[in-house]
Amino acid sequence: MKMMSKIALAVTGLVFCASAVSAEMIQIKGSDTIVNLVQKLAEVYMQQNPEAKISVTGGGSGTGIAGMINKKCDIGNASRAISAKEIELASAAGLNPSRVVIAIDGLSVIVNDGNAVTKLTVEQIGAIFRGKITNWSEVGGSNMPITLYGRQSNSGTYGFFREMVLKGEYSPKMRSMNGNAQIVESVKADPTGIGYVGVGYVRDAAGLTVLEVAFKDGMPYASPLDEKAVESGDYPIARPLYQYVGGTVSGAVKEFMQFETSPEGQKIVQTEGFFPITDEYRNLNARVGL
Repeated sequence: MKMMSKIALAVTGLVFCASAVSAEMIQIKGSDTIVNLVQKLAEVYMQQNPEAKISVTGGGSGTGIAGMINKKCDIGNASRAISAKEIELASAAGLNPSRVVIAIDGLSVIVNDGNAVTKLTVEQIGAIFRGKITNWSEVGGSNMPITLYGRQSNSGTYGFFREMVLKGEYSPKMRSMNGNAQIVESVKADPTGIGYVGVGYVRDAAGLTVLEVAFKDGMPYASPLDEKAVESGDYPIARPLYQYVGGTVSGAVKEFMQFETSPEGQKIVQTEGFFPITDEYRNLNARVGL
């Protein structure tokens, strides 16, 4: 597997939330990318376990990690690794962060389906979102300006995309959207638009083209819809999706996480448009008791 080596940066921060709120209600906050997925997992789990009570809300990865640190949630969802600063804050709060990977994402770059451009390199995408390339004709498209749609700065996807693809700062002309769904709808309505969203938001999405992406010019292109390409690391913008807690995973939180990473839970991951975790991530999860 190439997955670990090509996105090793995403594994550097390790985290898990203690039971911070109540033994009766599991509170989960964070990443917009996986909020729908975790809501579905929670719904099925509660159907099977009527005594279980789980609340799932979004707000971005920063919100989830801050909620874990401030003991406002039991589980913090995040589409990026915890930062060194956040680990310091957790330590200062008496927490020993750990993490679980619940799914794999092929972060998808999308354009309007009326756009002639169907593939780009990572370098071209970075130049577009930095504002260096401003017209579609510069990358083989029609002579029309490029309109950028991205996430707000509290989003884990915003930070991951900046670090892995832009390797610099976003153009000040980028339109900051509240979530993945808003980016999808904006690009559908804008022939000049381009955006980035989790793969779970683009399956069977009429009105969009999901771009094939190559690491660089001269290398093969791959689609984020191709599970084998995402799993092997041949798709350049793949990443693990995390849940963080602030201590030892135990009790009701552990039972729910065991369900999420079980074969049944991973089938739901696939139904919701993401990819199941690999053996490498299962081995990492096992280190924290899952």
